[in-house]
Amino acid sequence: MYSKELTKGTLQPIILKLISESERMYGYEITQKVKEITRGKIDISEGALYPILHRMEAEKILDTEKVFIGKRVRKYYKVTDSGKKAAIKVTAELNDFIETLSVIFNDKKAVYDFNG
Repeated sequence: MYSKELTKGTLQPIILKLISESERMYGYEITQKVKEITRGKIDISEGALYPILHRMEAEKILDTEKVFIGKRVRKYYKVTDSGKKAAIKVTAELNDFIETLSVIFNDKKAVYDFNG
């Protein structure tokens, strides 16, 4: 499992990407999907997940739908139109960041171009 310090900055993009690829998801489903996809290397706690979901909801990136399951209410999250644009942008930014990290950590003869 990766350290919380390493994954902290990537949790929101991971969550946004997963929800954008689904019609809708609820909190526990998100945590289990991340755990499944990463084979347990990334484990999102409820304490980390819900503040991110609430922040994205406040920023109009996510919308919610409440569904009654017996006597319980399940809150589903779905990506808004502006959230879809944000998901595309953050995916491109993260892919570029991953390439940059790859240059730093994998390429012994890396030539750094800091002009863009």
